[in-house]
Amino acid sequence: MDALIKYVEDQYVEKKDFPEFNSGDTITVYYEIKEGDKTRTQFFKGVVIQKRGSGSTQTFTIRKMSGTVGVERIFPLNMPALQKIEINKKGKVRRSRIFYFRGLTGKKARIKEVRG
Repeated sequence: MDALIKYVEDQYVEKKDFPEFNSGDTITVYYEIKEGDKTRTQFFKGVVIQKRGSGSTQTFTIRKMSGTVGVERIFPLNMPALQKIEINKKGKVRRSRIFYFRGLTGKKARIKEVRG
């Protein structure tokens, strides 16, 4: 059964060429929004909290601060509305899912940047 699912994913699901990013990185995601018959591009810039899944079911969660309120958004990697992903900063974190980041505020909420 797994072989059949993998075959269908390889053949029929279109692959988009996005840069490689991990949790702790600050990225900007550009995606298309349809409002009635109009479409526009909106972006969401924040820190990647987690990447989950594999293949065509892979998703990633981004967290940003909007004023004093934290906003999180989950994006499927093969979502048709995704246009591009830009990596703004590479972050250095010790674990792959940084849920503890939700409880941090101020200077403690900084992530060290990896040079290079």
